[in-house]
Amino acid sequence: MNLSPLTAMSPVDGRYRKATESLAPFFSEFGLIRYRVWVEIEYFIALSHAGLPQFPALQSEQEAALRGLYLGFTVEDAEKIKATERITNHDVKAVEYFIKEALPGLGLEAYTEFVHFGLTSQDINNTAIPLSLMEGMQRGVWPMLEALADRLAELSRQWADVPMLARTHGQPASPTRLGKEIKVFEVRLREQMKVLGQVPFAAKFGGATGNFNAHYVAYPEHDWHGFAKTFVETTLGLKRSYPTTQIEHYDHLAAFFDALKRISIILMDLAKDIWQYIAMNYFKQKINAHEVGSSAMPHKVNPIDFENAEGNLGFCVALCEHLAAKLPISRLQRDLTDSTVLRNVSMPLSHMLIALKSLEKGLNKIQLNEAAIRQDLEDNWAVVAEAIQTILRREGYPKPYEALKALTRTNTHIDEQAIANFIESLQVGAAVKKELHAITPFNYTGKF
Repeated sequence: MNLSPLTAMSPVDGRYRKATESLAPFFSEFGLIRYRVWVEIEYFIALSHAGLPQFPALQSEQEAALRGLYLGFTVEDAEKIKATERITNHDVKAVEYFIKEALPGLGLEAYTEFVHFGLTSQDINNTAIPLSLMEGMQRGVWPMLEALADRLAELSRQWADVPMLARTHGQPASPTRLGKEIKVFEVRLREQMKVLGQVPFAAKFGGATGNFNAHYVAYPEHDWHGFAKTFVETTLGLKRSYPTTQIEHYDHLAAFFDALKRISIILMDLAKDIWQYIAMNYFKQKINAHEVGSSAMPHKVNPIDFENAEGNLGFCVALCEHLAAKLPISRLQRDLTDSTVLRNVSMPLSHMLIALKSLEKGLNKIQLNEAAIRQDLEDNWAVVAEAIQTILRREGYPKPYEALKALTRTNTHIDEQAIANFIESLQVGAAVKKELHAITPFNYTGKF
């Protein structure tokens, strides 16, 4: 079968292709090959400016033509490289041959052997992959995270004055405000985004075992480590890891996935809470006349967006845990286990992107059912017991906690009248009674 969203085995490229296709330029096989070409070309250009006697500096028009190889990279170019790979059985070597074949047409055939000069394939992979991850995150996922944080801030402001019964351990507790509960998630998200944003995208660049052996044997007087730092950090915009073995040690990448995991867990917590509020009838969902909630029960409007988000965030967490735990471990100077794992760095980002779009859709569908929220408060006057006993403590009243405990821990429903009668039975002054009578589940919400 030809590959299409219907025939793809992975749902991120199949059922959810519409949600994830913006990541394809960064994480597809085409994308990875393009980033490899990018790094190889920029290295070739940088090498020409290193002052090597056999490789003079390129002219600006030659550099522009070389950069055109990756700026104008096409699917046909990628297919050509893949055809070479089927012969070489080596993906990076196929990229090297692709560039070398292009040099005669640019008048640069004399410098062919300076393509991939002194490098190992991991100098290319361990720069191309963090480069693609950086751009994919910044341009594909980060804007959605910011949009979600902004949406939560907007809802927090909109519902700032809506009193709501809190539930701790699933039981009625001291009232809160809906806007504040939404604000909790906004702040948690932004704080972890700040942590994530501080993790550098690091890259290895140092030859077969990280020491620039080949470079120094060819040009022993040249400062190759200084060259590598400038190339990786200035040209590519990454952080150079040093010292390393043949591969990047991936500690920063592990930190990246750990931070991404925490964000996923926060968003999962949000999805679960909104789902619960919908189940409690605090929120209703906008109805689309053309959509079906259940194949058997016509009345249903299921909170599927939040369920979809929760499921995809669970995948994101599991994948992040494996990536963070596996990647920093490599036998001696290098084994190959990182290679196949690195090809899956797109997966947690894809599942997060699906979840973010589901959360966006779900949050845009919910409508506040203030009547249900108010009724829940009306049905739970017992929650003002904390307020009453605290004021009685202030007044030196004997055993106020025990008095409220005796009142509220009965099978009799505690309503407004029961609270009023209890207040009148207290041996306190009229001013204190007036203060106590003023407390209701609707105004006992503290401040935030």
